[in-house]
Amino acid sequence: MFDEHERAQWAGRAVAYRDSLAALCAGTTSALLDAAGVARGVAVLDVGTGTGTVASSALGRGASVTAVDAEPSMVALARGLLPGASVRIAVLPDLPFADATFDAAVANFVVNHVGDPLATLRSLGRVVRPGGRVAVTIWPHPPPVAQALWSDIFAAAGVVRPPDLPRLDPAHDFTRDVDGLSALLRQAGFADVSGSKVAWTHETDPESWWSGPASGIGATGAVLSAQDGPTRARVRAHFDRLTAVFAVVGGRLALPTAAILVCGWVARTSTV
Repeated sequence: MFDEHERAQWAGRAVAYRDSLAALCAGTTSALLDAAGVARGVAVLDVGTGTGTVASSALGRGASVTAVDAEPSMVALARGLLPGASVRIAVLPDLPFADATFDAAVANFVVNHVGDPLATLRSLGRVVRPGGRVAVTIWPHPPPVAQALWSDIFAAAGVVRPPDLPRLDPAHDFTRDVDGLSALLRQAGFADVSGSKVAWTHETDPESWWSGPASGIGATGAVLSAQDGPTRARVRAHFDRLTAVFAVVGGRLALPTAAILVCGWVARTSTV
């Protein structure tokens, strides 16, 4: 149920994502690729590639890139943007690759969108050779300023979360911090696990920050899409008021945000 709902949130929305939240998710790209040791000649798998931002940067480093995503519109868009990469559909945790196919794997804000994060990590470990690295990012909880802003907007507008939105099974959940994600990688069998919080300021224009949720993307989009017309109008009014605090020269927004980045090695005697 959780996985089906997540995939529905992204169905047909590749262009909307590219024009809204892709730039936010790109903020961790360099740190993610560094953590995975992605450089010239490295065969890297980028799972949940979306519109291909991380994969494109890996190509720029001279890596051999394979990129997968569960959403056909994302794959179609990424293929056009990633000449020289192999881009295909794959639905986690099932990866259509043989064991030890890649030197490294990366998953940028993917583990937070799957119903079984542990199975996903084990799948990544399976397709990476012993001694290779896997690096993943998630959004932290409590959320940073940029993401918490939406909670403030919804609260001010009197938004009620739909009761039927699926939540991750508690048996599969983990704390959304460095310790929680690190523990999950260790449980998946990775060695020498290390992690950190990556902080940056995301600059965007107000319409881009609005358009992602307004298009129904992600958890925020699911909540916003469930509201009636008058409530959506109140949300927009409070959006304009509360985002104005973060306005900089030119009317753009400067939104502080952060992510959790954790990396682990596939053990020489792998148990993943």
